[in-house]
Formats: sequence, C-alpha cells, structure tokens
Amino acid sequence: MDVKTAGGARPRRSAGLVDGMLDWQSFGPDGRRRGWFGAVMSLVWLAYLIGPIRRRWAEGEPAQAVAAIACVLAFAALIIVAFVAFRRYAKDGAPDDLPVDRRAWLLLAAMAALSVTMGALLGGDGLPTALYVAVVAVFVLPLRTSAVVVVVIMTIMLVAPFAVPSWHLGGTPFYLAFIPVVVWVARQLGFRGDRLAELARRQRAELEIIEERNRVARDVHDILGHSLTVITVKTELAQRLLDVDANRARTELADIERLAREALAGVRETVGGLREVSLRGELANARTALAAASIDAELPEPASLPDAPSGELLGWVLREAVTNVIRHSAARRCAVTVTATSIEVVDDGRGLPADSASGSGLAGLRERVRAAGGTLTLSTPEGGGVRIRATIPE
Repeated sequence: MDVKTAGGARPRRSAGLVDGMLDWQSFGPDGRRRGWFGAVMSLVWLAYLIGPIRRRWAEGEPAQAVAAIACVLAFAALIIVAFVAFRRYAKDGAPDDLPVDRRAWLLLAAMAALSVTMGALLGGDGLPTALYVAVVAVFVLPLRTSAVVVVVIMTIMLVAPFAVPSWHLGGTPFYLAFIPVVVWVARQLGFRGDRLAELARRQRAELEIIEERNRVARDVHDILGHSLTVITVKTELAQRLLDVDANRARTELADIERLAREALAGVRETVGGLREVSLRGELANARTALAAASIDAELPEPASLPDAPSGELLGWVLREAVTNVIRHSAARRCAVTVTATSIEVVDDGRGLPADSASGSGLAGLRERVRAAGGTLTLSTPEGGGVRIRATIPE
C-alpha cells in the first residue's frame, strides 16, 4: 500500500473517525482535496497568535513581532504540506502497514523547531503550537509511533509551565495538553472501525458467494435429478418396447432426446442465474414422468391452479417430490394437491427411507422453503407411503 508523497499516488479512501469528521462531501473522494480542507481547518486556529504578536509590536518589540510573523507563516506552510503531501490514508483500515516517508520526520522536526522558536519569541502564547506538532504526527506517522510523539509533547506542555512559571500555557487551560491524546484515540478508534467494517464487508461477500454456490448446487441437483430419473425410466420403457412396438419405442426415444436437451438448457440457465420454474410447467412434466413410470397420477388441472407469487417455489417442491416418488417409492399411485400457499404430494409406496431426512435433494428443498419463510414436512399417511407438504406464508 502506498502513501502519497511528492509525486506519488494516494489511495482514494480516507480512514478513521477523525478523517470522517473532516470528510466534507462536496470535496468528493479525492484525498488531496480532503487534505486541503483539513489544512485550512487547522490554520484557522493559528489566528489566536495575532493578539500576542500585536502585543509584542505595541510593547516596542517589532523585531520579535516580525520574527514571530515569519515563524507563523512558515509553520502554516508546513501544516499545509503535512496534510496535503504526507497525510496517511490507510487502505483496508491498516495504517501501520503503510511505509513511513522519512521526509515526514524532517517535517516534524522543522515544525518542532518553529514551535520552540515561537515559544521563545512569544512566551507562553507560543507553547500551544506544540499541539500542532503532535496532531500532525498522528496524521503522518503510524499510530504506534505517533503515540510516542504525542506522549512526549503532552509531557512537555504539562512540565514547561512549571519550569517557566510565567508561561502558564499562555493563559490557556492546562487540559489543552491532552488534545493530541484525544485525537490519537479518535483516529485509532476510527481505524479499528474501518477494519471491522472491511471485515464485515468481506464476510458478507463470502456469504453471498457461498449462497450463490448453494443455489447453483440446488438447482443443478433438482434439474438433473428429475430429468435423469425420467430419462432412465423412459429408456427402460423404450428398451422393452423395441421388440413389441417399434413406433412407440421411437416416440419414447424422441422424448428422451427432448428431455436431455431441456436438462442441458436448464443447467446452462441455472449457471447463468436465469433458470425459471413454473408450477404449471412442472405439473405437465410430472404427468409425463409418472405416466412413463406406470404410476397413476392424480394431478390438478393447470386451469384450476391459483395465481400465487409462490408458484415458482411450489414448482420446485413438486419437481423434487415427483422425482423421489419415481426413484425411491415403488408406488402405484401419486396424488398432488395445490392451494395458493401450499402443495402436498402423497404416494402409496414403501414409505420413508431411513436416510430421508439427510438426502441432498430434500435438504436443498428444505433450504429453499425455509428461505421463503415456509415449512417442509415429511410424514406417513394412513395406509403407508410418504406425504411431502410445503406451506408458504402469504
């Protein structure tokens, strides 16, 4: 990760709570503009030195007043350089991973020298300029390194008035010495918040990828499981018909080819996220598949189906349930009942297998129904067999 120095490239994203406080929206995403804004906001507070400089001039010390003006102007220029050219913009909330430009140390040394000079020229009125050195250190150095600078400057500001009793921080409250600590803590909290936000964003992205992978896996399983089951049944039927009814066998083979093409197209659409399943379409497929397996089907007529927003999900339930009836049940009869919010598939086969709760098809179907806020239940009706019922909230 890079730090913008003279002529370098800067990440376009600011980091930290303090950066966010200075991140005026009209300046857009460009870090240089935010740097200028931060510099201007910092320079405004240097206006407090106008009064002490005027007093020096009025007290007959024009040379000290002029020297103080020169120091203030140089100090202001260094603040601009610090915020525009050296301010650290961390990527992914990791400020201490950024390399330190050694010229930043020269910048801080120059600011410290000017702060000492203004203290000598203006007395205690110049002492608060040390706050700028500490705050700039927070913005141009890694957090751990800047913490040392902040503690040293805070100690100097607290001890200096005792060493020079006439200063008294220029008449300002002693707790100003703790401002750099507050800025450092706020920036540290901001960076930690950025790291947590970035971690949460990555986790959301990973969960979305996992969910999409599971969706594709469920769709491919349901499409191929149903289609291959019907193809297998029809192939067995065609083989039996070859020596008995060649025309009927050719019809079944044509259906097999059609089903194979539809399955291939369905897989392609699923991978592309375009797969659509309708309840009416699945009823037609179920009628064909059950007939090929010699299972008597009691299915509702397409015209009698209610227009429900859950029709696609009910179609998936019907597809998986009919596939299980053909593949596992050895049933002679299958009945389907559909309402606006539910579907029930009942067969008279051999009943629930021992591993029915953990089968991949039913597990994926249960996930689909649960994601829609519904419930999927398996039970054994009177007389044996299996009942699969899915209920979807309106």
